[in-house]
Amino acid sequence: MDMKALETISYGMYIVSTKNDNKNYGCVINTLTQVTASNVLVSITLNKENATNQALRESKKCAVSILSEQATSELIAKFGYFSSVDTDKFQGINIKDSDGISVVTEGACGYLVGEVVNIVSCDTHDIFILRVTKAEQLTEEKPMTYRYYHEVLKGKASSKAPTYQEETVSGGKKYRCTVCGYIYDDEKETIKFEDLPDDWKCPRCGVGKDKFVEVN
Repeated sequence: MDMKALETISYGMYIVSTKNDNKNYGCVINTLTQVTASNVLVSITLNKENATNQALRESKKCAVSILSEQATSELIAKFGYFSSVDTDKFQGINIKDSDGISVVTEGACGYLVGEVVNIVSCDTHDIFILRVTKAEQLTEEKPMTYRYYHEVLKGKASSKAPTYQEETVSGGKKYRCTVCGYIYDDEKETIKFEDLPDDWKCPRCGVGKDKFVEVN
């Protein structure tokens, strides 16, 4: 199968947020689709291992922030590569309350709020069907496409995204970030990984050297 063909499918970039037991949960997705025009329904897809998935199953309500081209790679990394279980992803960013949900407004050109009406199990992921109860446009900025995320921000899909494809490695010494999958290639860098300072951070998700493992 030519996996490159799948990369031509058009996607956007979004942040799903929900609240369960007074705790905020959120993650990046690229799979928001409008399903109906009247009594508006949309669908989103979440990995079954994602903490936001379980929180949404229980809360039955979430917001989806539509990211614009002004959204930073740091914002996307925060919600895309870390777990809501041990990280407060909402700290230090712009949010607003909508029906008890913390909606991410930073880097967003709009958002919607929806209630879960159905959940469809699909192998590693669940499709949540949401009935939209509120929607608001925040700015006139262009929404971020998945292609823009890859080509301009040089971002990659997280390991839990439905579009994830594992990077292949060959040749000399390489090290992979266990959080986001970034590859540090000694042959392509001016400094060998072992010689990097202790406070060096992954350029994609910001974790330290201790989160990297050597790969063949």
